[in-house]
Amino acid sequence: MLEPHWGAGRPPRITDQDEAFVVEIARRRPQKLGLPFTHWSIRKLANYLSGRDGRTDPAQMPHRIVRIGRERVRRILHSHDITFQRTRTWKESTDPAKDAKLDRIEEVMSRFPDRVFAFDQFGPLSIRPCHGTCWAGTKHPDRLPATYHRYHGVRYFHGCYDLARDQLWGVLHEHKGGAHTLAALKSIRAARPDGAPIYIVLDNLSCNTTAAIRTWAAAHKVELCPTPTNASWADPIEAQFGPLRTFTMANSDHPSHTALARRLHAYLRWRNANARDPRVLDAQRRERARVRSEKGHRWGRPQPCAA
Repeated sequence: MLEPHWGAGRPPRITDQDEAFVVEIARRRPQKLGLPFTHWSIRKLANYLSGRDGRTDPAQMPHRIVRIGRERVRRILHSHDITFQRTRTWKESTDPAKDAKLDRIEEVMSRFPDRVFAFDQFGPLSIRPCHGTCWAGTKHPDRLPATYHRYHGVRYFHGCYDLARDQLWGVLHEHKGGAHTLAALKSIRAARPDGAPIYIVLDNLSCNTTAAIRTWAAAHKVELCPTPTNASWADPIEAQFGPLRTFTMANSDHPSHTALARRLHAYLRWRNANARDPRVLDAQRRERARVRSEKGHRWGRPQPCAA
């Protein structure tokens, strides 16, 4: 019986070393290679690897020429989990007391979950059309007027959050100030009228830690737990501002701050009656991912990765 002897076919033109070189170049910024643009496209990357981008200076030529097409470049990048993505910013806290502050926030949230509150200002909120999403006929989107003048100024929502009862409340003010913060903290103290010590997580804005506020806190068994500088994600109320923005600001055109305040308080009443609504929880998760830029972390100190 005759056995067919199949040929091995044409030897591959792109070796493993070539693929590694493609991945290496794709991860580098074009400007560092002497090119006058900030990012690669598939066409630019393939032309550079093949030496077809019109450069004649040997110093700017790649040290390895890879004759490759755009589709093969795309497949190589896909196989190495390299995709075209938006860049993101990050900011690390330089507070020398960062670890101590995060540890204290984590401690009170773990030991006294029924006595922990959070406070923060949300804004500035201006009177202008805000884009969003809604259902509309095909090719007939819902349109909002353009903004030419803004005569109404801005407002700041001074929000208070009860972690144990999952309740959110607050009020709009024209400015941030120590008097407004103190009024909000007093409303938090009134939410726990039994006189037991309470803990309020808030950022270290100067108007949140005035002498009057510190004196009042010491006299009313209130411990202020400030977040580290540039680490507002450690404040649990930050996740609550995402649904507030999504449900009351997106796709809106409020005529005045009075109307905006009315809508905000209507949402707060609905939200406190439906705190476990899946839509609210989904918006909170999206806000956590946006602020932390890392999904899966709880508020407070990030949990270490398992070895």
